[in-house]
Amino acid sequence: MIGNYRKRTEEVEGEYLSSRAHLAATSSGRPLPEAEDDIRTCFQRDRDRIVHCKAFRRLAHKTQVFLATEGDHYRVRLTHTLEVTQVARTIARALRLNEDLVEAICLGHDLGHTPFGHLGEEVVAGFSPGFRHNLQSVRVVADLERLNLTREVLDGIANHTWSMPMPSTLEGQIARFADRIAYLNHDIDDAIRAGILREADLPRETVEVLGETQPRRIHTMVSDLVERSYDRDSIAMSDEVFGAMGATRDFLFERVYLGRVTAATRDVVELVVTALLEHHTEAIPGEAGSLADAKVAAVDYVAGMTDRFALRAFEALAGSPAPSLGVLG
Repeated sequence: MIGNYRKRTEEVEGEYLSSRAHLAATSSGRPLPEAEDDIRTCFQRDRDRIVHCKAFRRLAHKTQVFLATEGDHYRVRLTHTLEVTQVARTIARALRLNEDLVEAICLGHDLGHTPFGHLGEEVVAGFSPGFRHNLQSVRVVADLERLNLTREVLDGIANHTWSMPMPSTLEGQIARFADRIAYLNHDIDDAIRAGILREADLPRETVEVLGETQPRRIHTMVSDLVERSYDRDSIAMSDEVFGAMGATRDFLFERVYLGRVTAATRDVVELVVTALLEHHTEAIPGEAGSLADAKVAAVDYVAGMTDRFALRAFEALAGSPAPSLGVLG
């Protein structure tokens, strides 16, 4: 009978997964109670809701580090999200934790990212202090798209960044680590493709720990994390590998994330995003009520834009083509 499928899946989770896994059957539920599905567990439903939402589709046209127009093979927010999910599922399966919960968190973790990567986020945060893409991701799924996700998925999305408290589930902690493992490795790959870096430029002390190639680095980080986390109450890495990962991140900030971005590019991003934020704040008050409400609505709208839509919107507003972005970090 169809009504038995979800329950059977929940039973299998209870039989197979680690005692430390967060089971669908013991979820703390959704902000708005609703009937269970006949076939899918609550975390499977969350995954499906995220994949089918509009914000997820827009990730295909949002900058990760390199503009999509710079080449077909550079990562965008969507491909980054998929790589994070793949790394996280590998870790979750090895640790016998809940892959469905991990997958839902990873697929939703960057839905609140602005156009133009972290430069765009900086401009929005300057306009609306306190704006952070992880919290905006929660706002997207909770208030704008109204997906009514489980509390475990919301917690994992909100706390996937390292400036936030550690997620409450091991699955959420995996998503946090997987995000960093994925972006460090694919950003090196993209930077080499762009001619900004060579493998030989990577700090020798990190290469000796993590390896000389992208597959080797990913394997080192993932295997170390699995080894240090298996059958334990938290997700962690060895001091050596975690330190090398941090040093690699510092190197990329210096050489790729900040070092390659020109003042002219920053000026263009600030011009475009600020103009859109100010215009929509002025245009919305009659609909939103107070100026504060209008500002929130403008941030929601502009932060949700893709790169190309933001440029088109600016050009329509300005009545002339947007200045060239050049190389965007």
